[in-house]
Amino acid sequence: MSLTPDELAAVVARDIPQGAYVNLGIGQPTKVADHLPEGSGVVLHTENGMLNMGPAAVGDEIDPDLTNAGKVPVTELPGASYFHHADSFAMMRGGHLDVCVLGAFQVSAYGDLANWHTGAPDAIPAVGGAMDLAIGAKQVFVMMTLFDKQGRPKLVPTCTYPLTGVGCVSRVYTDLAVFDVGPEGVVVRETFGIDLEELRERLDVPLGVAPGVGVPG
Repeated sequence: MSLTPDELAAVVARDIPQGAYVNLGIGQPTKVADHLPEGSGVVLHTENGMLNMGPAAVGDEIDPDLTNAGKVPVTELPGASYFHHADSFAMMRGGHLDVCVLGAFQVSAYGDLANWHTGAPDAIPAVGGAMDLAIGAKQVFVMMTLFDKQGRPKLVPTCTYPLTGVGCVSRVYTDLAVFDVGPEGVVVRETFGIDLEELRERLDVPLGVAPGVGVPG
């Protein structure tokens, strides 16, 4: 079985190093905040001006003035701080983030990222801070479905949508598998309810395989 967004968020959270400074992009990546273990020391940064963001707020925790960049109400952890939008972007552009987790329309086998526009005439582009994060974070993780609503792969040989960043993505987390991407191409790290043969049939990119991978996870 493929993973649900919450299950996938837990997989991403598992791989974030202790004590890392991390930005979570709008959409599915925000769910990662709910799966970071207590005491991990991970400091979440949100581009609208907050450090040490906590999980999503519920019930009486909700404060309409305390949201992440996707306008989702969030909690604050001890030591949380707030700052100007410009200072937040200086942190992003200045290489101060260890990891960012972004959504994507496409990722190429070599780590190119397309996540702000499909190029369709009636599509509404959404740049946000993705370009700054893509070039500023030390590692870029992408969290997405492996196939779009038409069944087309989103992990592709070359991006056909406008690029957000070139060669910036290091790892891709999807509902069916986790991949490392980069100059050497694509390596399958883990699978979820799908075998390597089917992955190779459905994707148009050559797949290397990490040691120990070969059966559905």
